Amino acid sequence: MAHVNGVPLSILDLSPICAGGDAAQSLANTLDLARHAEQWGYRRYWLAEHHNMPGIASAATALVIGHVAGGTSTIRVGAGGIMLPNHAPLVIAEQFGTLAALYPGRIDLGLGRAPGTDQRTMIALRRHLAGDVDRFPQDVLELQGYFRPTPPGQPVRAIPGEGLEVPIWLLGSSLYSAQLAAALGLPFAFASHFAPGDMLAALDLYRRTFQPSAALQKPYAMLALNVFAADSDAQAQHLFTSVQQAFLNLRRGQPGKLPAPIDDIDSFWSPAEKTMVEHALACSVVGAPATIRAGIRDFIARTQADEIIATALIHDHAARLHSFELLAQVDSTP
Repeated sequence: MAHVNGVPLSILDLSPICAGGDAAQSLANTLDLARHAEQWGYRRYWLAEHHNMPGIASAATALVIGHVAGGTSTIRVGAGGIMLPNHAPLVIAEQFGTLAALYPGRIDLGLGRAPGTDQRTMIALRRHLAGDVDRFPQDVLELQGYFRPTPPGQPVRAIPGEGLEVPIWLLGSSLYSAQLAAALGLPFAFASHFAPGDMLAALDLYRRTFQPSAALQKPYAMLALNVFAADSDAQAQHLFTSVQQAFLNLRRGQPGKLPAPIDDIDSFWSPAEKTMVEHALACSVVGAPATIRAGIRDFIARTQADEIIATALIHDHAARLHSFELLAQVDSTP
């Protein structure tokens, strides 16, 4: 098993569409990385729902999960996450019930309440906005109900889905999601890879107010971390400039394909933009294996994470594979 200090490692993949490439290549790269991740001992492989994003190919998240699960054999595959307000709970129950029927014991369902897109696209997805986010707790409970054994007389059933008890996680970057995960007794995944501000407060709230449930007896927190590993610190920092550019382009209102790395990142941004990006990407570990090991051990010590889910928006696919291979081996590297 891939781990650091006994803490298991997983992968979050946005299926990045790189400059000079297309979605078909991106999805082929996703499956290739997942197959390697399975060999390297990663615990789970999650894909995220984003819409109207030129650099992300996982918009139809359930389809990509099926693509990955069908091309692997043992690694858990799931959503990190499905943005539930965009969908009717029954539809998600049927989709993930189908996945769980096809790949028993291997499917995870992480749920978020953000739109995963801009407001115009959100309207195109939902057709209306009234009450969607406000209904999130009720929608989670409804979805849970579809995965339980169906009581006699229940008029609406998820087929496939009923009785399959697909594991549900709550995802978020705020105290709201932490509080709801604790109240429902669900595992919690925090989006510290791009929104670290409330991380420690959310973890404290989640652990302090957690209520045991049939799904989970004690709190379990998985934290997202940008990990860019290479043979040297300088090479890793060079690779990291792709995500720095991409994040700033998004904040500038100019989303695009994942840029190739550049030699002089300071020529790309203003001092104020640099400060903003560095704050947003503060939960990042970038460097050679020794640097990665020290950084992740420090992160685990600060957060007491139960699991780390690593993500790396690296432009070159071979370099991305190498990064995740180095990470998988980091605890055994001299």
